[in-house]
Amino acid sequence: MEKYRVEVEKLYRKCDPEIFAFETTAEMPPLEGILGQERAVRATDFGLRIKRYGYNIFLTGHTGTGKISYARSVVQEMAEKEPVPDDWCYLYNFKNPGEPLALNLPAGMGSVFSRDIHDLLEDLKEVIPKVFNTDEYERQKASLIKKFQEVRSVLMEELNKVAQENGFILKRTATGYLTPVPIKDDKEMSEEDFNLLTPEEREELEKKSTEVQLKSMEIVRRVQNEERHLKEQYRELEHKTGLHAVGHLIDELKEKYSSFPKVAHYLEQLQEDVLENLADFRDDEDEKQQLPFPWLKRDTTATKYEVNLVIDNKDTKGAPVVVESNPTYYNLIGRVEYENKLGMITTDFTMIKGGAFHRANGGYLILQAKDLLLNFHSWEAFKRVLKTKELRIETLAEQYSLFTMATLKPEPIPLNIKVIIIGNPFLYQMLYRYDEDFCKLFKVKADFDIVMDRSAEHMAKMANFISTHCQREGLRHFDRSGVARTVEYSSRLAEHQGKLCTCFNEIVELLYEADAWAEIENKTVVSAAQVDRAIREKIYRSNKYENKLLEMVEEGQLLFDFSGEKVGQVNGLAVLDIGDYVFGKPSRITAATYLGRRGIVNIERESKMSGRIHDKGILIISGYLGQKYAQQTPLTLSASLCFEQSYEGVEGDSASSTELYALLSSIADVPLKQGIAVTGSVNQKGEIQPVGGITRKIEGFFAACKVTGLTGEQGVIIPHQNLINLMLDAEVLQAVRENKFHIYAVKTVEEGMEILTGIPAGQPGEDGNYPEGTINYLVVKRLQEYNALLDKQGRDQDKEPEKSEEKEEKTEEQDGGKDGGKDGEK
Repeated sequence: MEKYRVEVEKLYRKCDPEIFAFETTAEMPPLEGILGQERAVRATDFGLRIKRYGYNIFLTGHTGTGKISYARSVVQEMAEKEPVPDDWCYLYNFKNPGEPLALNLPAGMGSVFSRDIHDLLEDLKEVIPKVFNTDEYERQKASLIKKFQEVRSVLMEELNKVAQENGFILKRTATGYLTPVPIKDDKEMSEEDFNLLTPEEREELEKKSTEVQLKSMEIVRRVQNEERHLKEQYRELEHKTGLHAVGHLIDELKEKYSSFPKVAHYLEQLQEDVLENLADFRDDEDEKQQLPFPWLKRDTTATKYEVNLVIDNKDTKGAPVVVESNPTYYNLIGRVEYENKLGMITTDFTMIKGGAFHRANGGYLILQAKDLLLNFHSWEAFKRVLKTKELRIETLAEQYSLFTMATLKPEPIPLNIKVIIIGNPFLYQMLYRYDEDFCKLFKVKADFDIVMDRSAEHMAKMANFISTHCQREGLRHFDRSGVARTVEYSSRLAEHQGKLCTCFNEIVELLYEADAWAEIENKTVVSAAQVDRAIREKIYRSNKYENKLLEMVEEGQLLFDFSGEKVGQVNGLAVLDIGDYVFGKPSRITAATYLGRRGIVNIERESKMSGRIHDKGILIISGYLGQKYAQQTPLTLSASLCFEQSYEGVEGDSASSTELYALLSSIADVPLKQGIAVTGSVNQKGEIQPVGGITRKIEGFFAACKVTGLTGEQGVIIPHQNLINLMLDAEVLQAVRENKFHIYAVKTVEEGMEILTGIPAGQPGEDGNYPEGTINYLVVKRLQEYNALLDKQGRDQDKEPEKSEEKEEKTEEQDGGKDGGKDGEK
């Protein structure tokens, strides 16, 4: 057994505080970049530098590896060196109001343009009313009216003359039309006088009346033409007057924005619209009084000419970096808002609001994959924007509502963006496999590892990391012993003596808690004592269920033997994960073998409590037994394996070697030492394979042995490959150092059986037989006995039909003789 015992120095890798060339982390500069993620750093740097379609970045890795903080810092550093993107505005479309126009201007110019248009409107509201209230305008307006009145008077006189010459006067009816009325003796002809006329006179009178009416219609048309001419002249006068007031103001803006053709074109359209709607700028009290609710009327004139500055980059330094924590459809794409006015839902282009894509356009957008996938329609809209490379604001109601509603269709904005998505490996693999667009849009994978090498460089950077958080969060600085203990804790989290854990969330939690205990103990710096206390207290807060199990072990409610020897029974080891705490616990495994041909029966499988990997382990055991002991004779036995007092499912193959030890013990009828627990998987060749959670398994069995009393003969058998994974607790190390507890490392099943039984496994001789008294000899002997008994039973069963046939034949002969005698007597 001594050759398999592991020295205490191999059970834990200490970090010597003397390797650090500082007294406290206050002397260390802050950490630059990220620690221990060289592969992810290179991938991210490449993804940020390549400016091609589809080269967006997916940062993948387990939670707590620093993906978010790194993404923000590295993207911000890259963005500061890039140019500031354009501002984007939405303007009123004078030709098609339902499709607002998109306008881009250099960074900072958007707000200037918006202010210039606002000032222009204010000037127009002030200048236009004034110019229309001048004496010159009134004089020209009066002159036009006077000319019209003079022409109308001449025409009316001409009409009256024609009527008089034909013996008529013109009277205006209630409807406003002119009707010729015959006269007699300078008076209107009465009906009696008209009836006294001869038919010839009546015919003549009607003929003259028709001529007068035709002349009247001609005169009226000429008057209407003059009215239209007056309106045209009046409109020309207003246009000329308005242009006099507006032209120079808009010309100034045209000159200012002469290098932007879209702005110049918009200003021309604005000028035309203002001149066509001058009445909107003039003070008309009569019109205001005609409105039923003047205080509810929106200033549509001002709204129409406003500039909706959707993206303003005047204060942006470099390219924008946007982190969207709630990537809903509208938060990503933007929206068109509505307002309720007297029960009517209305909107206009000033209610267009940009989303995260708008804010990040020309820069970088950082999103969480889980948040993006959980929000309704966000993922599909997100992909559509990246594929089309344009931002098109659309309302979901158009696609999913039962009723259509008039809305705006803003002009799409071209997109130039780099997207960084952060997610776990599962989401990355699922998207890559099942979304055909994903691999085209995210061609750069930055994979964050959960461990890094425990090199001198990384340990020094760990000190920089601690210094950074102490300075940033106002924590007490750590001395060399505190840093060394943190490094050891990181290796324990990594479950590897040559690695450090990159789950920095847990490291940061340790820094906070160690600082808190230093404050409680009135320490100015954090040392190893405070780090150790923080670790112990954190375990104590979460190990309630572990202690409950140990109480049940101590009280005998959970049946375990930690001393003595028993046949077909061995202590296995398992790991329980309850979310915030992981601990090891022993499991009693028993085997029963008996005569039969059923092979190995896995009770857990029969009761549907085992997983596929565990079932595979049982099949591997069958393969090992066949390969080892059934080369010359068939393997004929029945056996059952069971995890005793197990009321939950069993999964994994880490107990397959343990089950094999119990099975071999039962077959050979050799007792196993109950003070030694076993873990490790086995292959069909009998080689012991490494398993996970080895440190916690050993500590869990040690705790169980401790509550029942350490005997000095207790210990754990582990795969030799797992030695590098050991970072055992100080109490276990002390027990090993004092020979109260032992760790054994084995490579094969035979080595494990030697430790558990104290009997050599035995190697076959030249004749293929094992030495007498060895484990393998006893196993083969028992299997041969089983075969002999089964063969004997088989032969006995074969003889029984022969005996029954002979008996039947004798019975028939006897019956025949009796029948013959009777016949003779007759």
